[in-house]
Amino acid sequence: MTTFGFHASHEQIGPRALLEAVMHAERAGFDAAMCSDHFSPWSARQGESGFAWSWLGSALQATGLPFGVVNAPGQRYHPAIIAQAIGTLGAMYPGRFWAALGTGEASNEHITGDPWPRKDIRAARLRECVDVIRALLAGEEVSHDGLVRVDRARLWTRPEQPPALVGAAVSVATARWCAEWADGLITVNAPVAHLREMIDAYRDAGGEGPLHLQVHVSWAPDQAQAEAIAYDQWRSNVFAPPVCWDLETAEHFDVVSADVPAHRVAEVVNVSADLGRHVGWLEEYLELGFDQIALHHVGQEQRGFIDAFGAEVLPKLRPAG
Repeated sequence: MTTFGFHASHEQIGPRALLEAVMHAERAGFDAAMCSDHFSPWSARQGESGFAWSWLGSALQATGLPFGVVNAPGQRYHPAIIAQAIGTLGAMYPGRFWAALGTGEASNEHITGDPWPRKDIRAARLRECVDVIRALLAGEEVSHDGLVRVDRARLWTRPEQPPALVGAAVSVATARWCAEWADGLITVNAPVAHLREMIDAYRDAGGEGPLHLQVHVSWAPDQAQAEAIAYDQWRSNVFAPPVCWDLETAEHFDVVSADVPAHRVAEVVNVSADLGRHVGWLEEYLELGFDQIALHHVGQEQRGFIDAFGAEVLPKLRPAG
């Protein structure tokens, strides 16, 4: 049975309010949660960027939900540190934590002062990081000299069962590549045909494990309000790769998105005041076979969305009885 999660967006909501939101989501009937891991928001209008790993410890303690995080090891984070973070949360909350690993965006990674590599180099670096993290979680002492360097690292605190390392992808080619190493696949809402092609590529290449989908939605009781929320908060997020990978600051995103038309936002966010319309969109994703669907309301106020979806949307998506 598909589980429905709450996506916690650190770029948009301060950590205290975000913790209150995820606790409320659990009470409202959400089955799971996941969060982003950013150093910078996508826009100055979003205005936040709390540290995901501090927050995750609080969120796992404050709820009974399983949690995931989307992380980019290799530049801002050394893979041994990410392995330690994953291992500690896995040991504290067995069976409740997973990490999705991707190649990242310059807006978060440029802060180290190191050059932002080409996409092929970032992919190769991620693959090295995955191997390092897996080996450390397995209890091995790791030394490695490559795009990342590790010297005699060993994790002294580890979970009995290593948390899943999920591959993050938005393209068919990346989904196929993730099948080489990932324990599952995560992507974001896109046209159904594209999502189906991604799933097929992952499975046909031997990819195993659960399929996760993050769905951007904007809901309000009034259609104009739902559209205004999406336009204010998410118009900086309409740009396809490589633009979204390579811009370096929130100010850059705000400049390039200054004249984005509203219809572009509706191409990446499911915008509607009609809860039945949201049910229909989610039913289409269900038919593709996703094991977990995490809903991200792109507004900064979450309570109304949580209450409405908990009462009127999620029950219609679950099997009767």
